[in-house]
Amino acid sequence: MGLEVGMAALAWLLIPLVAAFGAGLWGTWAGRSRRTGDGPELDGYARFREAMEKSHSDAL
Repeated sequence: MGLEVGMAALAWLLIPLVAAFGAGLWGTWAGRSRRTGDGPELDGYARFREAMEKSHSDAL
């Protein structure tokens, strides 16, 4: 009976340790610096606006 109690206590101690480790990994991943900027998206939007202005001025 002593071994079962010891294993149960060990299991209950390991659960929060594993959860804390997982939370640390998630925090590291969520806090990483993302290097993708808005540059390509803004360039595409600028090209779209230029094309729309050209087609609108041609219609007049």
